[in-house]
Amino acid sequence: MKETIAKAVEVLKAGGIILYPTDTIWGIGCDATNAEAVAKVYKLKQREDSKSMLVLVETPNRLQSYVSQVPEIAWDLIELTEKPLTIIYPSAKNLAKNLVAADSSIGIRVVTHEFCEQLIRRFGKPIVSTSANISGEPSPKNYNSISKEIVSGVDMIIPEEFDTSKGQTASGIIQLGVNGEVKVIRE
Repeated sequence: MKETIAKAVEVLKAGGIILYPTDTIWGIGCDATNAEAVAKVYKLKQREDSKSMLVLVETPNRLQSYVSQVPEIAWDLIELTEKPLTIIYPSAKNLAKNLVAADSSIGIRVVTHEFCEQLIRRFGKPIVSTSANISGEPSPKNYNSISKEIVSGVDMIIPEEFDTSKGQTASGIIQLGVNGEVKVIRE
């Protein structure tokens, strides 16, 4: 695993795109602080950059580096959730501008996947995570259902052996407001 992570970190630092397994479904990822890398992901997915993508971090302690104010309820949601949960936070900071939504919010998930945790820790920055499909097409259930167009458009493919999710579905999504409002987007 160390060699694969070292190579993936090199690709991410160079502004490249990786295809990788997450704690949910296979994702396309890049350095979440690099606007050019983010633009490459939008282009590969054939997705408008007005549709924001989410970010993975390896520990809740990283949230305050990328969100101006983490609502108190977020800490409980992260600790108590039993399945992967993406939380949309108001007031993103220190991320590529083309990754942040028009209202300055950002979706972040604290990942619970050994490979992803180690990769993000070694990289030292958050990683974009968006489903490994062309925009509008179904999300892939496993590596074999990822289109050739996506596979050929990335700079590195993480080996399937690191896929421990075994066909999970996309994460739940909750949006938090600055005053503690909670809105369930996807269960």
